[in-house]
Amino acid sequence: MTSERISVGAGRGSGTYWRTALTLAVLVAAVWLAHRHWPVLHTGAVRLAGADRRWLLAAAVAASGTWLCAAVAQQGSVVPRLPPGPLVAAQFAASAANHLLPAGLGAGAVNVRFLMRRGLTAGHAATAVAVKATAGAVARVGLLAVFAAACPGLLRLPSGWGGWAAVAAVAVGAVLLAAARHPRCRAALTTVWADVKAVHALPRRAVALWGGSLAFAALHACVLISVTRAVGLPLPAPEVALLYLAASGAAALLPTPGGIGSLDAALGLALVTAGAPAEGAASAVLGYRLWTLWLPLLPGLLVLGVLVRRRSL
Repeated sequence: MTSERISVGAGRGSGTYWRTALTLAVLVAAVWLAHRHWPVLHTGAVRLAGADRRWLLAAAVAASGTWLCAAVAQQGSVVPRLPPGPLVAAQFAASAANHLLPAGLGAGAVNVRFLMRRGLTAGHAATAVAVKATAGAVARVGLLAVFAAACPGLLRLPSGWGGWAAVAAVAVGAVLLAAARHPRCRAALTTVWADVKAVHALPRRAVALWGGSLAFAALHACVLISVTRAVGLPLPAPEVALLYLAASGAAALLPTPGGIGSLDAALGLALVTAGAPAEGAASAVLGYRLWTLWLPLLPGLLVLGVLVRRRSL
């Protein structure tokens, strides 16, 4: 038994090392790119400083609404009623924690602890967080499909991508089928499915889960749209929304803390590919990250500390 635990611990440790190494590699690449393209970034920052204040205010309002939408979606993932004030505060703190750990681990840990403090078991809390994350991913894919249909020809996918996507889907399906046949996995999936059915049996919870998830992704797109308007980029709003959804999906393949580096590069490349000048694209990315990452980061960490001190987490 001891040797098995040691081997499992070693496996987890090696996985952590690989994720850390990948995160550091992406961050180093982001710093190198920023140094190489510093004149463009500097010009973009100057352009952002002289941007339209009304559109920047609209971006700030949209960014603030994302935390409310996250709270609504998290409430929709559980049957018990959660206290609204602490729930919104927990989402604000979770967004800050998400910038410290990759792949959404920070936000997931904060939300699991918050739900456990509200009486849920660790298993049910983890299921609720997973249901919320899944609903968010499905909502993004749905919005991506809608905007892709509204803006045909904007996204240029590599030739042969359909075959690789089919192979990946078959591989994922085979893994899930094999896991479902394992007794422990089958028991866990049964519990998860029971929680999902319980939530969707209540119309208010289902509407909150899916409506909050859709609004969360839409408001993030609105932040970028408002910033592009503020800096005068000549791109239609539906195209900007599509570019944001595609870029954020691509950045998720390189899970850095808060998407630092990966999301910035993906957004900038998407805007430039769509016809925006490099300086304008840099201004738009800087403005988007200012409202969604840098300005809320310190207040979010302070709220996180207060919640921990009050034993709300």
